[in-house]
Amino acid sequence: MSEKAAVRPEDLARAADALAGARRVVVSTGAGMSKESGIPTFRDALEGLWAEFDPQELATEQGFRANPRRVWSWYAWRRRRVVEAAPHAGHLAVTELQRLLPSVTVVTQNVDGLHAAAGSEDVVELHGNIRRLRCLDAGHLFTGEIPGEDDTERDPPPCPACGSPLRPDVVWFGEMLPRVAVERAWDDARRCDALLLVGTSGTVWPAADLPHIARSNGAFVIEVNPETSELTGIANVFLQGTAGGLLPRLVHEVRARVG
Repeated sequence: MSEKAAVRPEDLARAADALAGARRVVVSTGAGMSKESGIPTFRDALEGLWAEFDPQELATEQGFRANPRRVWSWYAWRRRRVVEAAPHAGHLAVTELQRLLPSVTVVTQNVDGLHAAAGSEDVVELHGNIRRLRCLDAGHLFTGEIPGEDDTERDPPPCPACGSPLRPDVVWFGEMLPRVAVERAWDDARRCDALLLVGTSGTVWPAADLPHIARSNGAFVIEVNPETSELTGIANVFLQGTAGGLLPRLVHEVRARVG
């Protein structure tokens, strides 16, 4: 069944009405958004040579300290996949929504930076960004060109400021989410009039709490997903389909209402 056939026009209209009438909108995106650009989810990235490793070996501080070369090389491989990817029509539609409405904040669990690459300006990255580096011990952000981005396995380079090994600026298992990002995301969820939930399973916490917060404070919740999720039950409208296929249609309807 095609996406046009799967989505009822009245549901698309209700979602567009809610967005067009909102003063503040939060767009919350998960791994499904990135997957359409060819970026594997975290679990999917444990493939090929990396399939034998436990995530705890590749995405924890303990794993990095135990084998920094292995972890650095895995993230270098993932970073190359991200850099080669391009934003899809769904990313561009979110950027267009920001241009159409008074206030649209993007809150993403993804670490690929594709929302910014698509032109979105107000993006809260809950899990960090794989395109950035910071040092392990002092948290100094690295602003230079990332060295050694090829297939050669190598040790992480040292921080220019303190000599501590550089690591990806992402949230590893057991680490706290960035405080500033959390405060901004939760505050916007409490204050928004509509929340657009895209491509998330609803199983990753605390990000999965955002639509609950929004709904409990009176916001209209819209979910766009190929399949139902753990959060479908709290959505006012569920639009079944991909972000790349449905978001341009939804934004077209919003544009017709505010244009």
